[in-house]
Amino acid sequence: MKIRAFRAADEAELIDLWNRCDLLRPWNDPSKDIQRKSRQQGEMFLVGIRDRKIVASVMAGYDGHRGWVNYLAVAPEHRHEGLGRDIMAAAEQLLIKAGCPKINLQIRGSNKEAIAFYRRIGYLQDDVLSFGKRLEQDDAGN
Repeated sequence: MKIRAFRAADEAELIDLWNRCDLLRPWNDPSKDIQRKSRQQGEMFLVGIRDRKIVASVMAGYDGHRGWVNYLAVAPEHRHEGLGRDIMAAAEQLLIKAGCPKINLQIRGSNKEAIAFYRRIGYLQDDVLSFGKRLEQDDAGN
């Protein structure tokens, strides 16, 4: 798998990958998320390419205190081939280069496969509660 920065021409194919990976939620417009990330540390928005197709993705970012990871995806037909590990390693290297001391991420409690994956690659569960507040509504109803 070749790992490179996201390009605008990747958008439709990437959204299809996220949909197949069950990452999309009605309250997050993926096109808006892509636009937002492209404006902020776009070099930390990675896609993995195999046979000219996007088979993996990750959004990473560093706020000066902690690194964050979002939208980690591996095409269902390519899981358990090391692609998730590889694209996460690439994101971690970018964060290390930026001076990041620790990475945080959020996983839905129901996503047992993701929880097991992150544990396998060295992530530990922190004793924290996750809070959020929407500052912009991406859709009309949620």
